[in-house]
Amino acid sequence: MVLPITAFYASLLGICYLYLSFLVIGARRRHNVSLGDGGHEDLGRLSRAHGNFSEYVPITLIMIACFEANTGQGWAVHALGSAILFGRVLHAYGLGRHSGVSWQRFTGMILTFLAMLVTAVGNLALIHFGM
Repeated sequence: MVLPITAFYASLLGICYLYLSFLVIGARRRHNVSLGDGGHEDLGRLSRAHGNFSEYVPITLIMIACFEANTGQGWAVHALGSAILFGRVLHAYGLGRHSGVSWQRFTGMILTFLAMLVTAVGNLALIHFGM
C-alpha cells in the first residue's frame, strides 16, 4: 500500500521535529543543563514545544494514513496534512517565543484539534458508510 500524501506530510513534520530537537539541544548547551529546564524559562518553553509536538503528531499522522488508505479524497488528505503541519509550526513558534498565550499558540492548537477531529470522524464515516 502506497500513501504518498501522508508520506509527504510525515516527512515535512519529521524535519520540523528535528529542528525543534536542535533548538532544545542548543538551549541545553547554552545553559549547561542535561535534564529538565534548570529553571531557565526559554529551555522550558522549547522543551514543551518539542514534547507537545511529539504528543500530537504521531496519532494524527496515523489517522491521516488510515484516511488515505481508506480511499479518502486526496484534497482532504492534503487539507488534513496541512492543518497538522501549520498547526504544529504555529504552536511551536508561539510557545517558543511567548511565555503566555499567543495567537500563534492558540491558532496552532485549534488547527491541531480540527485535524484530529475531522480525521477521526472522516475515518469513521469511511468505515461505516463506505464513502
